[in-house]
Amino acid sequence: MKEARKMWVPELFRCPISLDLFTEPVTLCTGQTYDRPFIQKWLSAGNLTCPVTMLKLQDLSMVPNHTLHHFIHQWLQTGQQFYPEHDYPNGSDIGIHLAELKHTLESKNSTSDQKLQALKKIRLLSEDLPDRKEDLNRSGIFQLLIEMGFGGEGKSSHEILEFVEEVLCVAIRLIPFSNLGCLDYVINEKPKLASFVFLLEEGTAMIKLCLCQLVEAMAFSSSIETNEVPIIRAIISLLNHEHHDFELSGAGVRALSALCLARSSLENLIKEGAVDSLIAYISRAEGTKNSRAGKATMAIERLLGEEMGKESLMRNSNGVRALVKMVFRVSDHEGSESAVNGLMILCCESKEAREEAVSGGVLTQLLLLLQSQCCLRIKTRARMLLKLLGSMWPKDPKHV
Repeated sequence: MKEARKMWVPELFRCPISLDLFTEPVTLCTGQTYDRPFIQKWLSAGNLTCPVTMLKLQDLSMVPNHTLHHFIHQWLQTGQQFYPEHDYPNGSDIGIHLAELKHTLESKNSTSDQKLQALKKIRLLSEDLPDRKEDLNRSGIFQLLIEMGFGGEGKSSHEILEFVEEVLCVAIRLIPFSNLGCLDYVINEKPKLASFVFLLEEGTAMIKLCLCQLVEAMAFSSSIETNEVPIIRAIISLLNHEHHDFELSGAGVRALSALCLARSSLENLIKEGAVDSLIAYISRAEGTKNSRAGKATMAIERLLGEEMGKESLMRNSNGVRALVKMVFRVSDHEGSESAVNGLMILCCESKEAREEAVSGGVLTQLLLLLQSQCCLRIKTRARMLLKLLGSMWPKDPKHV
């Protein structure tokens, strides 16, 4: 009996890939947690999806799950099953437990500390496999979290921001398994919208990261309009942050790229300076392994679909050259494709764009791209651009 108990590991503490106890839990952008050695092996094999949800990974970064690591450490120290409140290895009491946690969050008699502790317990539960997240969703906790997150009315005390940060961190983990319809009223109710924008501008770095992910989720939801100028302005400001925090500005790029999917948002994005901000971001990323530069280029390509977008880029003295530098980047073929497509849009209509592209070294970049392992579609587009620029090819062999 003692040996069997020693070998039993709570489902919450098992890696979904190895099915063994986590040694170094890390969380992906989908909210799923894996043991670092096993998820790295999965990604190294060329897989670009989340093993549990099978969603395409838009971001390959891994965030250490310190909370789960802490609980595992406590469980190992006690040598027995460990759960914050209840022992429910089979999930039999999950509904009752969630109802109690939800009641704690809703009750006016609960102290701030009690609510914070309840949130931390929900956050731990949200680290588990999808079936438990569905239990969380059915309980209505996601909608409650959204209501709680944007009721601060512009307050920014340390205590309030700490509470909002925990609320949003939990909400983000529930997005893949939640009905996002409740986010619509955040956009349509002025007090909620004002709170959303305030937190984007004045919240902690973690709050801003969470809000960028919420904007991204809303942009992918066909039932929610996300072309509000205050939100767009606040997202763009993250790209222009004077300290150039690449993690935060990268989250802004992802949100901006998602916003570009809606035609109704493009005009406001361009008017608020999205093109210039994206070009500046790409320029800062030059010479780095910044994985968001390709995403920024994809956003620019979408903005160039509007006449205002083309005019905005051509007014930027570094616009065409920034795209040229993105034509060939090792391991970033999506960015390469968007750069080539963007240059095609510009060069088809503008002699000035063609001259800037050639003087910026686009011919060499295209030849390198054609020799790379990129797909046939990208190579076809590259050849089309070369043909378009053929009349400007240097005649002197020394310049080829």
